[in-house]
Amino acid sequence: MKRSVLIVLGIVLLITGSLLLYNYHTQSKARYLTISTTTSLYDTGLLDIIAEIFKKQYNIELRFIPKGTGAAIQDAKNGVCDAIIVHARSKELEFMKEGYGVNRKVFAYNFFVIVGPKEDPAGIRGLPPVEALKRIAEAGREGKVIWVTRDDGSGTNTKEINLWKLAGYNYSEIKEEKWVYRTGSGMGETLKVTDTKRAYTLSDTATYLKYSGEGIIGNLDILVDKGSELINIYSIILINPEKYEKNYKDAVLLSKWLTGEEGQKVLEEFGKEEFGRPLFNPVVEVLRNREEPFFTWILKYGFIEDGDVLTECPREFRYGDDLTFFEFRKSN
Repeated sequence: MKRSVLIVLGIVLLITGSLLLYNYHTQSKARYLTISTTTSLYDTGLLDIIAEIFKKQYNIELRFIPKGTGAAIQDAKNGVCDAIIVHARSKELEFMKEGYGVNRKVFAYNFFVIVGPKEDPAGIRGLPPVEALKRIAEAGREGKVIWVTRDDGSGTNTKEINLWKLAGYNYSEIKEEKWVYRTGSGMGETLKVTDTKRAYTLSDTATYLKYSGEGIIGNLDILVDKGSELINIYSIILINPEKYEKNYKDAVLLSKWLTGEEGQKVLEEFGKEEFGRPLFNPVVEVLRNREEPFFTWILKYGFIEDGDVLTECPREFRYGDDLTFFEFRKSN
């Protein structure tokens, strides 16, 4: 009897040891990928879902650093990440020209919106975005409304600066006026400040719907959401392996996944059940099938000229042959 107990105990110890050894090897094989990213993707919870998939399917732990586009690019320049996910074409092009980024891939789009108090004291509801900003500026200078700006160099801030310019205002000057409040923070925090002050601001659709749907904000309505200039295009750029020794191989995998069938499906479904529509729209089929009007808008606001074509990544910024890129003749 005593011998039998010892045998059983030995078997238990053997199995336990094997499991511990297996877990040790499994953990030791885990890989890590660090991505500096715009806050809107992070605040909505989309990146948590992608991280869960990557951990389960590839044993890769995705580590996200949520910041505005400008700060994410600075992270990359400082060598702290393997890829960036951003949404400001002009800053992205400059980043690649400086030699830090390669293989830019566009993977999603949605729209910016101007949100404000439901009573809309500036009277902008339904106006084109440029006309709306003119009304807000007039009302602001009369002391009737407040505009909240992120002023953080983010993609949203970059879009806002361009819209103010189209409306005939210099952002550097207007942000110093008394009716403009600067947060210097991400989209979620900026929406909370705007809500508290019953002010106006520019937001991406996804973060607004997320915060409004969950009751984090309650005083704001979408007042302006029409206009091709409000399109918001997201891309991933990999760190140039000739600049820094980073995890380029897994960054390629993430880029392929985001623009592949599974990644595009996740984007298409994310938020649909909870908010009645997806928070982000997949871009690949729009480009492949030239679905109007979004095809034209994506090319106009998200693609880059390269000789006689418009492309998501000019040839001089492509590295290796791991990825393929959309390009269309400008005349088309």
